[in-house]
Amino acid sequence: MPSYHAPMRDARFIINEVVRLGDYSDLPGFESASRDIVDAVLDEAGKFAAEVLAPLNASGDQEGCIRQTDGSVTTPEGFKRAHALFRESGWGMLSAPEEFGGQGMPHILGFAVEEFMSGANMAFAMYPGLTNGAVRALLAKGSPDQKMAYVPKLVANEWLGTMNLTEPQCGTDLGLIRTSAELQADGSYTLTGTKIFISAGEHDLTENIIHLVLARTPDAPEGTKGISLFVVPKLLVNEDGSLGDRNAVSCGALEHKMGIHANATCVMNYDGATGWLVGEENKGLAAMFIMMNTARLGVGMQGLAQAEVAYQNGVSYAGERRQGRALTGPAEPGEKADPLIVHPDVRRMLMDGKAITEGLRALSLWAGLLVDLAQKAESEDERGQADDMLGLLTPVIKGYGTDLGYRVATDMQQLWGGHGYIVENGMEQFVRDARIAMIYEGANGVQAMDLVGRKLAKDGGKAIQAFFAEVDAECKTASDNEQLSDLAGRVGKANGELKAATMWLMQNGLGNPNNAGGAAYHYMHIMGIVALGLMWLRMGAAAVKALEDGAQTDDSQGRDFYEAKLVTGRYFGERFTPDAGALRRKLETGAETMMALPIEAFART
Repeated sequence: MPSYHAPMRDARFIINEVVRLGDYSDLPGFESASRDIVDAVLDEAGKFAAEVLAPLNASGDQEGCIRQTDGSVTTPEGFKRAHALFRESGWGMLSAPEEFGGQGMPHILGFAVEEFMSGANMAFAMYPGLTNGAVRALLAKGSPDQKMAYVPKLVANEWLGTMNLTEPQCGTDLGLIRTSAELQADGSYTLTGTKIFISAGEHDLTENIIHLVLARTPDAPEGTKGISLFVVPKLLVNEDGSLGDRNAVSCGALEHKMGIHANATCVMNYDGATGWLVGEENKGLAAMFIMMNTARLGVGMQGLAQAEVAYQNGVSYAGERRQGRALTGPAEPGEKADPLIVHPDVRRMLMDGKAITEGLRALSLWAGLLVDLAQKAESEDERGQADDMLGLLTPVIKGYGTDLGYRVATDMQQLWGGHGYIVENGMEQFVRDARIAMIYEGANGVQAMDLVGRKLAKDGGKAIQAFFAEVDAECKTASDNEQLSDLAGRVGKANGELKAATMWLMQNGLGNPNNAGGAAYHYMHIMGIVALGLMWLRMGAAAVKALEDGAQTDDSQGRDFYEAKLVTGRYFGERFTPDAGALRRKLETGAETMMALPIEAFART
């Protein structure tokens, strides 16, 4: 059976030594996040993930969810008790506002805990995960009454939230939705329509479920300009906060999926269900994007989490499984064969996995810091800079991050050979679960188009110019350090490729949108390479400092940990950054041949 151990040591390193959370102790919510508190939270969250959630991962996958004859849904055995423990332990309220019952801790800490939970049991983590986005949307756009009625219960995880966007005829193009909302005399609306692919749409973990639903009012404009957002509870909530009658919303079916079997992915039927407008009429998409962007960062974390758990099991197997002899001669002459880990190609997969997971973790946790800085930094200018950088990085974390997460999962399955294809060993589940992260919350090609079509041009390219400057500054500082100079040169060169690709898009994408569309995916990957390179420079600088200071840590393998960081950083520079040039050359070929064939030429006759 597969195992999982939360990467607490690495998370502590990034939070305390790379991001240096203590430097922000003067900001609201950060004052209570001392190093001791951070370490304690990570330790307890790691134990909960490994001891409570991980043992349910394989069994939950095999059992799946069951829709009962009355339309209710039963989650796999052990999930209801695990969620009760999750709720009682307060894990869902870690970064939520204190005024609504949360603990008000920095989001970077919440992001780390989210990774642990998803690595241990991705399907389980999705239930409370979407609730965080619902809370943010309601706090930003909800009325005072809506906030008081729903947010405290959602923060406490007594109720869980969902988002209902997709319909049978539309996914990414939300302008095509048909679900209708009719205004009633009391100010409520009745919603009628069908939503599909609704994660956690119906379950037995909480008594009530709060759905955020996109719909159209009768006279709404066509397209996305006519979409409104509504809050629709499974059970109506009385004025005193008690639960009332069952609303006219139900699970019509459970989707049969490739992975995440233990999460109830539902077809939801709204048959005149009662709901209330959130924010302004016809402004629902902007409100829902608050939730979607939160979810996209969470999905990026899922890609990292599945890569991490697959990597851990790959390392374990590579050290135990004996196969052949080392190319330079027997590594263990007393044994009949050497362990897999002596073989260069196995090392290639493991080093790729190590470089990717540790780089993505640093990038994701930096994004967690940016979430708080966008709200709490001292000056308006600092808040704006953080928000711009977060917006720029979100499609990269979601798109590039989940692409790499799936790559690591499949590499680790490959490392297991035929045993990786056997269900009982768990590797194929990691691959199946990781695959959805590349698809939902906006498929990765859509993320690339968001990056190129919206984020680059925003405010005259201010965010991408700030990113270029940040990378250049880090490279300049690192170039003076003997241990980091080679990596700095390679990351700097990759950043040059990103700048050249950006200039090509400016010159060739505006006149021919197909050029931008054809280049977007490669561009996202170039930016992902540079972003991870930036993280490896920062991790390298922190490792050098720790070694120079004598690596005085609570980890008995302190020096080994930091020296491994430097080696892995060099590996990333040597093996990943050269791809930036090849990707730039590919995107600069333009879209002519991509779009040249007539549609009928694609069909097989």
